[in-house]
Amino acid sequence: MASRRLRAFKRWMSSNNIQYSNALHFTDDELAGISVFSTRDLSEGDLIATIPKISCLTIKNSGASEMIEAVGLEGSFGLSVAIMYERSLGSDSPWSGYLQLLPFQEELPLVWSLDELDRFLCGTELHKTLKEDKALVHEDWKDYILPLIHSEEFALNPKFFRVEDYFAAKSLVASRSFQIDDYHGEGMVPLADLFNHKTGAEDVHFTSVESDDSDDEGLSDDDNSNGDELTTQTFLTEEDESMTNGIDHSSSVGPESQPQDVTDNPLVLEMVLVKDVKADAEVFNTYGSVGNAALLHRYGFTELDNPYDIVNIDMELVVKWSLTLVTSRQSRARISLWRKLSYSGCISQNSEYFEISPDGEPQLELLILLYLILLPEEAYTKLDLKLATSRELANSSAPDLSHKNQLMCSDLSELSTQMLLTKDVCKALLSLADMRESLYGAGSLETDVENLRRCECIKERKLYHSLVLRISERRIIQKLRCYTQKGMKSLGKSPPSKKLKS
Repeated sequence: MASRRLRAFKRWMSSNNIQYSNALHFTDDELAGISVFSTRDLSEGDLIATIPKISCLTIKNSGASEMIEAVGLEGSFGLSVAIMYERSLGSDSPWSGYLQLLPFQEELPLVWSLDELDRFLCGTELHKTLKEDKALVHEDWKDYILPLIHSEEFALNPKFFRVEDYFAAKSLVASRSFQIDDYHGEGMVPLADLFNHKTGAEDVHFTSVESDDSDDEGLSDDDNSNGDELTTQTFLTEEDESMTNGIDHSSSVGPESQPQDVTDNPLVLEMVLVKDVKADAEVFNTYGSVGNAALLHRYGFTELDNPYDIVNIDMELVVKWSLTLVTSRQSRARISLWRKLSYSGCISQNSEYFEISPDGEPQLELLILLYLILLPEEAYTKLDLKLATSRELANSSAPDLSHKNQLMCSDLSELSTQMLLTKDVCKALLSLADMRESLYGAGSLETDVENLRRCECIKERKLYHSLVLRISERRIIQKLRCYTQKGMKSLGKSPPSKKLKS
């Protein structure tokens, strides 16, 4: 039997003309949450749901539209305010039947305490990023939402606009929102956000269609069924984007809030299967091909053996390593030369870094930077002088750099990693691998694996997913060591004695 909140949600869907296949069955577990199953075999191309856009919680549709527009909020920021506002209305909100189904917040690391971030995520790709995220979100609340609370014009109930309410709304938007269309921008799509994720398991696709007010055969408002994999794709928002401001000031859900002359504004979203689905199996969504760091950051979970995991080595770490070999002035000069040759690392949130692929191969730009830092002083001086006196790098030939005399003036696509993997570069990579691993603290990879084996995914959710992330990253660092040692062996040299962890 469906839970009380599911029954209330189904009644709400019926009253808002959200239709779904009677082959879909919903389960509600106290710990695992809601899942969607199919009670019979379904075929590619089957229509399994239609969702009117007017039933979606967006800035345009919300009763807070006028206020959100007045203060210039948009995108996920504005949508978060819309969620807080509709929650403040309680049963008077047109989305009360939908909102009661949602948790107060999704357990994303964004809503973890600073102590939990330090305890669970130290050394991982997310640790520094999430501390910065939390500070920025708190700053946004103080700069934009706190003044709304004190404004007599909007008469908001402050109990629903606290900083913890804003963090909670942000977590819902980050993990559940969809990009609907150019008019609505980002929004919460009831029903569509109930499907769980499975990497590489896209089973259902969203399309926009004009409503013809006719009933769709096979769609119903009740469920007493079971199911497999269905996956929503297309409208998931991975990062905050700037959307148009809200212009609708109605507090009710109705067609009048969607102007008919807006282009790219069909009235209904359709969910259509993109592959066959077996009976009695869960219906999954997919959030794209992303690694565990992104999954945990955006959606609050990880996957074992995720094939899209990577590890980053920050530029700060490379600089720290370089200072063990050269002076600070020399380090800055070598990095400057690298940039003059039009190389750079990846950039995110004002941080520069280099990616290590799932198989342990370092980003080519990192190899080139290490090679330059390790150049003998005479070779570095010649190259720097050549660049300084050349009008165009493309028209100049590089000075003699031993057997790599054309290396630095080749296009990136023409460079071979084998040309760069000298004995000294390989030693540098091993040092960087050790430095990167040291960020996790004293515990070994084997200890993490054993702790994960003993951990209960549902009851110890934060610890479990943090361990999955740590282990996936540390295994890639392990592969980087193997990659480097193979490179050294290919040079006919034996690598430094170091026992690799299994």
